[in-house]
Amino acid sequence: MAARACDLGRIQFNGQPAKPAREIKVGNMLRVINDGGEFEVEVLLLSEMRGPAAIAQTLYRETEASREQRQKVVAERKAMKQFEELPAGRPSKRDRRRIIQFRGRG
Repeated sequence: MAARACDLGRIQFNGQPAKPAREIKVGNMLRVINDGGEFEVEVLLLSEMRGPAAIAQTLYRETEASREQRQKVVAERKAMKQFEELPAGRPSKRDRRRIIQFRGRG
């Protein structure tokens, strides 16, 4: 999964796009972009083998700026849900056809 994320440009290494084979050292800064948001982390320690998530979380630290930015984005998303208009009822037959056409099925 990490190699695919690097290939898609979702991971930056010290401000540069990361390649899957790049060696990481203690003190490097990584910017990770995924569905959960954008994270900027500092590498604290390295492990020789893969382990559980609880141990992996001790190997890096998210920067304060990154944490504040993510919390701000979450608050904005919650605020936008209040203004979202919900449909009055079920879609009509015509609406369903348009939905199916939009999704590209049929």
